[in-house]
Amino acid sequence: QVQLQESGPGLVKPSQTLSLTCTVSGGSITTTYYYWSWLRQPPGKGLEWMAAIGPSGGTYYRPSLKIRTSISRDTSKNQFTLQLSSVTPEDTAVYYCARSKGLAPGQAMDSQREYDYWGQGTQVTVSS
Repeated sequence: QVQLQESGPGLVKPSQTLSLTCTVSGGSITTTYYYWSWLRQPPGKGLEWMAAIGPSGGTYYRPSLKIRTSISRDTSKNQFTLQLSSVTPEDTAVYYCARSKGLAPGQAMDSQREYDYWGQGTQVTVSS
């Protein structure tokens, strides 16, 4: 059974960089075919895919967020990390990490159907 657990600060000040880590157990983040993503859901809005990292370390970003987003991994710890710079109150959301088999094109990655395992989500509030 694959399990994912998000960790990071619950409160971030505007203009700072948000850093979240997803710790994976029950499966390796280097396993072929599986991609590891960060998504978020702002209050009252739908799910938004942000970035993914593939089994060989390739990285993929939502075009509208690419300039502010970085995804990386630590294979020794079986973790992957999201960094989101220059945050504003509009970045307030529940942030999730999740696994998908493959990487769907376009906005398909916004759909819950693309993912088979999820973390429980972590609330991040951007406020001074």
